[in-house]
Amino acid sequence: FNSFLTALLLFLHIQYFGLFYFFQSSPLTMHPAGGQAWTHRSFNPEPSVLKFLIHTQHVYGSILKGCALMFTAVRLQLVRQRSLKAGEDPYRDHAFNLQESDRLGSERAIRDTRHYRCASITFDPDLPSTSIIITFHNEARSTLLRTIKSVLIRSPPYLIQEIILVDDFSSDPEDCQLLSQIPKVRCLRNERREGLIRSRVRGASAASASILTFLDSHCEVNTDWLQPMIQRVKEDHTRVVSPIIDVISLDNFAYLAASADLRGGEGRICNLNTDNPYRYWFNHLGQYDIHMDIWGGENFELSFRVWMCGGSLEILPCSRVGHVFRKRHPYDFPEGNALTYIKNTRRAAEVWMDEYKQYYYAARPSAQGKAFGSIADRVALRRKLNCNSFRWYLENVYPELRIPEQKVTYSLLKQGGLCLESHSTDSLGLAECKSGSSIPASQVIYV
Repeated sequence: FNSFLTALLLFLHIQYFGLFYFFQSSPLTMHPAGGQAWTHRSFNPEPSVLKFLIHTQHVYGSILKGCALMFTAVRLQLVRQRSLKAGEDPYRDHAFNLQESDRLGSERAIRDTRHYRCASITFDPDLPSTSIIITFHNEARSTLLRTIKSVLIRSPPYLIQEIILVDDFSSDPEDCQLLSQIPKVRCLRNERREGLIRSRVRGASAASASILTFLDSHCEVNTDWLQPMIQRVKEDHTRVVSPIIDVISLDNFAYLAASADLRGGEGRICNLNTDNPYRYWFNHLGQYDIHMDIWGGENFELSFRVWMCGGSLEILPCSRVGHVFRKRHPYDFPEGNALTYIKNTRRAAEVWMDEYKQYYYAARPSAQGKAFGSIADRVALRRKLNCNSFRWYLENVYPELRIPEQKVTYSLLKQGGLCLESHSTDSLGLAECKSGSSIPASQVIYV
């Protein structure tokens, strides 16, 4: 049971941890993961388009110069007001080496970890723009600033509509105020701790672009990370796509390439615009389950929902984003880490896993009896969307997953000297009881 659940959760974690897009609803079809990721597209723009692109390049240079000055001013204020004191444990507050993060500053060169063929791929000149949504709670200022700057300097400016920061009730509200000085950045602050899930929903509601891109607050995007993802969802609105997630060391912040030999497509980008039809697909799938708390389990729930309700997930080898993986949570969970995770994952299992939820409980017996709130609205959503069964998911999305074998149960019904015997699904028969039966006395039923 544990191996089944571990394999399933590993598959879903590969599917989910990064970025993803929801686009408007088209005919609900399933697509193979990353099928066109290596396709080379010829690009011969019209003179007017070429002129626009050249003009954009000049404008981009001017924007970067202005941003560089603003970043310098913001960084000086951030570091001056919150720097690590001598003798303090650099891992205490953030579960990574804050001293090393501060030393790196807001910008650094990182290695392009893509396959060499990625550089030859071209993209449509009319890709839609995106709103980048970054939620944070007491994030290290240097790490958050480096996340923002990497987005601005490694993304075509016409693709970045805005960067929305959602401050999930951090201890110091000045974080938001200072970072809002950066061009294209605006910040929303929660009046109480809401957690990652509800904070993302708030950021999505405030966004103005036709695509939403969700990022963690301790990331660094790599060269040309954004175009492959937008291209894929532009071609098929039901795709949910993700970059490959590279590793940023929590000790020395070295940027390490991850393997491209992955399956699935996990992430956090989705479409939303308050005034146009792109919002339909995001709302059609039910956004996030906002009754989940803080963090954990939302990736499994959303992955099940996307696949089972007509979408698909992809990992794109030509898109790379680095992420700091930590060994512990640096923040508190109001109800405790374990209880919060059990509540969230139990909600996902109860709504989406059908009869296979037995394997979840077999692997997580501590989840039995724990409160998980009402799921009536999520069950109704699944019914409304006419989603596939979890058996369909296992057979079509993850057929390699080995289902644990059911144990054969032997039983015996006895009446006087006659016995009705059964063996699994074999036919039943009434006959004289056999002597020396190996069936335990606890499984003999007298009638």
